[in-house]
Amino acid sequence: MDKTYSPQAIEQALYKNWEEQGYFKPSGHGDSYCIMIPPPNVTGSLHMGHAFQHTIMDTLTRYKRMDGYNALWQVGSDHAGIATQMVVERQLAAQGVTRQELGREAFIEKIWDWKAKSGGTITSQMRRLGDSVDWDRERFTMDDGLSNAVKEVFVRLHEENLIYRGKRLVNWDPKLQTAISDLEVENKEQQGHIWHLRYPLADGATTADGKNYLVVATTRPETMLGDVCVAVHPDDERYQALIGKHVQLPIVGRKIPIIADSYVDQEFGTGCVKITPAHDFNDYDIGKRNNLPMIAVLDNHAHIRVQAGLYTPTGEELPSIDGFDGTLPADYQGLERFEARKKIVADFDAQGLLDKTEQHTNKVPYGDRGGVPIEPYLTDQWYVRVAPLAEVATKAVEDGEIQFVPKQYENMYFSWMRDIQDWCISRQLWWGHRIPAWYDEQGNVYVGRDEAEVRAKHNLDDITLRQDDDVLDTWFSSALWTFSTLGWPENTDDLKTFHPTDVLVTGFDIIFFWVARMIMMTMHFLKDENGKPQVPFKTVYVTGLIRDEEGQKMSKSKGNVLDPLDMIDGIDLESLVQKRTANMMQPQLEAKIKKRTEKQFPEGISAHGTDALRFTLAALASTGRDINWDMKRLEGYRNFCNKLWNASRYVLMNTEEQDCGTNGGAMELSLADQWIIEQFNDTVKQFRSALDNYRFDQAASIAYEFTWNQFCDWYLELTKPVLFNGTAEQLRGTRHTLITVLEQLLRLLHPLLPFITEAIWQRVAPLAGVSGDTIMMQPYPQVQEQQFATARDDMEWLKQVIVAVRNIRGEMNLSPSKPLPVLFKNADDVARKRLEHNANFLSALAKLESVTFLGSNDEAPASATALVGRMEIHIPMAGLIDTAAELARLDKAIEKAQKEFDLFTRKLSNENFVSKAPADVIEKERAKQAEAEETLQQLQQQRAKIAAL
Repeated sequence: MDKTYSPQAIEQALYKNWEEQGYFKPSGHGDSYCIMIPPPNVTGSLHMGHAFQHTIMDTLTRYKRMDGYNALWQVGSDHAGIATQMVVERQLAAQGVTRQELGREAFIEKIWDWKAKSGGTITSQMRRLGDSVDWDRERFTMDDGLSNAVKEVFVRLHEENLIYRGKRLVNWDPKLQTAISDLEVENKEQQGHIWHLRYPLADGATTADGKNYLVVATTRPETMLGDVCVAVHPDDERYQALIGKHVQLPIVGRKIPIIADSYVDQEFGTGCVKITPAHDFNDYDIGKRNNLPMIAVLDNHAHIRVQAGLYTPTGEELPSIDGFDGTLPADYQGLERFEARKKIVADFDAQGLLDKTEQHTNKVPYGDRGGVPIEPYLTDQWYVRVAPLAEVATKAVEDGEIQFVPKQYENMYFSWMRDIQDWCISRQLWWGHRIPAWYDEQGNVYVGRDEAEVRAKHNLDDITLRQDDDVLDTWFSSALWTFSTLGWPENTDDLKTFHPTDVLVTGFDIIFFWVARMIMMTMHFLKDENGKPQVPFKTVYVTGLIRDEEGQKMSKSKGNVLDPLDMIDGIDLESLVQKRTANMMQPQLEAKIKKRTEKQFPEGISAHGTDALRFTLAALASTGRDINWDMKRLEGYRNFCNKLWNASRYVLMNTEEQDCGTNGGAMELSLADQWIIEQFNDTVKQFRSALDNYRFDQAASIAYEFTWNQFCDWYLELTKPVLFNGTAEQLRGTRHTLITVLEQLLRLLHPLLPFITEAIWQRVAPLAGVSGDTIMMQPYPQVQEQQFATARDDMEWLKQVIVAVRNIRGEMNLSPSKPLPVLFKNADDVARKRLEHNANFLSALAKLESVTFLGSNDEAPASATALVGRMEIHIPMAGLIDTAAELARLDKAIEKAQKEFDLFTRKLSNENFVSKAPADVIEKERAKQAEAEETLQQLQQQRAKIAAL
């Protein structure tokens, strides 16, 4: 083995070999185990959140594969309709071309070309992360098989009256000209206004206090052109007498009623609310409850229409509403929404109807792709009637067929599912699964798997048909992911073998958008042999977000995004700054990000390798909680990999070309050998339990503790006395233990650290008598029967003695290499036996010159002492130290410690500092004071000991 561990020298070559040899494929033996990858969008590259989830999925897959399961980690990517279309449209715009100029077919060909060129970015990153997915089964949500599944589901749901077309309110992006999902809406806090507008009462009515108008407050005056009523709370005594009467809608001149609805908050504002069902989601619900018509005054570009759309509460078109034919005032026709807002406010003011204007901070919904405020927009869309699907899907979680980890996320799932609304599945895009519906010239709609089926089914041979221009929401095809990727609608062997899958690893933010919809769709379309609905997965493991070291969400605008490949390969400061500020349009923001990056990474990011990154992510994976990224932890786990590498070199140096007992021969196992075997067995038990319970943080901690502290720091040191002076039987026993425990430890660690364990195992396995081409196909370590019942207690006692002697050395400032005489007092028969049988360990690790047992009545000379149980350990100080010199040294150290303590005490006694400094600064100063005080006390105690000698 190379002297220095270099991940760059081993990782990519190992992965290439694994893939070429087909090691990631299911074995075809044992019980099935399947994980479906949440398909990353084909548009971009993997971020730290992906690296986190992929580490968890790969750890589970490798663990189960080694444990004898027929394991499949199904890979694939999502076509990401709106995101992908935007990328290609931007590329075309740079060439001065629009998609409309190209036409639909030519534009889609451009997207396929782009996907072919750029789609390899994500798969390349996944290979760098060590993902053991079956690449031969890679799927894409737009490939032929998945497209067929999408059509099949759409047609069947339509035949069952679970898909319908209707006019309803949706999130509309005026820039991108499409409906978008709630997940694609970003609420941004911004400063705005509330305008208080006077609506004159009609027919001579007055309020209880004699006013001839009502005041309504609104943040969107431009929608008042489409008001259909004013609502008050039914219990509001101020307005009860006005319920059923009317107001005269300013500017338009229409009379609209005053209604009662309990939604209105009578404590907020004036208690009067203007209701515009075609332009507000809450108003839409009020309109439906009260059977109110809808007046749509904005077009799909968010400009004021010439002719408003007039509709019933259920979306049917109306010729007029109470004599109003929909013609909007000429002065507003064609105005952009915010221009219309300014004009309406000005006109209210001019007419004396602007009661007041207030500053107001509110959250405005923006489309996360288009970057402009979205509009609640009344439009024809396709919907899934989800209530009957949700009922079955909810029961599956209630009955425990599907478990959420952590369990509290079930409550989030239930809250969504028990108040579920029909799902808008159509998008006004060109890239995606085109809706399998056709229209004749009269507007009649026909649904089928293709046009030929539609014509045959409805005898439409001689008429012109036009396919629906819309495509399906990306989440529609993703909802079929667990079964469409396995060959459905055909009843394939893969579907029979791997479905239902075992665990889904995903973020909490898409529990509704993806997880719930997968459960609904799967349970509707897949049944077991008894006709019972089949769940898509048995467990949902929910991860938190990866945040930066300050706990902030990573985003390009903050300049705090970390690329997992930079953690692996390293990156210099200049390249990191350039990467973070690329495409920034604001020089001020670019300068801020540059400054922040230079402060955080003054020398860039050094290379750490994939295994260190994976181990860090696992160690931080506290169930369901957000993670603050910690570069120090990454550096620490890089050191852990070094430690494992160096320990393995030590083992190989002492076992290669040596008799390790693998071919027979008498062996004698030392106490240390017996102890490490038992310790490893306990570690296997704990590590398996942690993985089985999705406690990856605990698994990492267990692995670290055994590897670093027990195996490397203790056991390897304990082997040296045997390797230097042991008999043939003892040598054989210790070499056998060294190589076999290391080989099993590598197998234990492999799911978390795939590369380094494979590289070392290739050298270690033959010496341990283990055959095979790769560690990943070896059996996972099993918990064994206890072999050495007393070894743990004996060894832990011996370790306490060694640590006690080492502590005395440290306290007395004695050289670690200086042999010491030790006196043991009150040593019972068990202690004497332990000391006598393991004198070689004690002498070597504690560096003892002699061992003497004192009787209970014997007086020990002036000594430094320690206790192990009731047994006293005495190290006589006579001749070991220069008392005067040591006291002088300690006096100087005490003086320095006293000054530091006094400095912090004065600072914290200063009322000016305490009153003005932030709480966290004060807390840090108090911690420093406590640390200084503890150091001072320790030095004083040490001086007292020396002075007493």
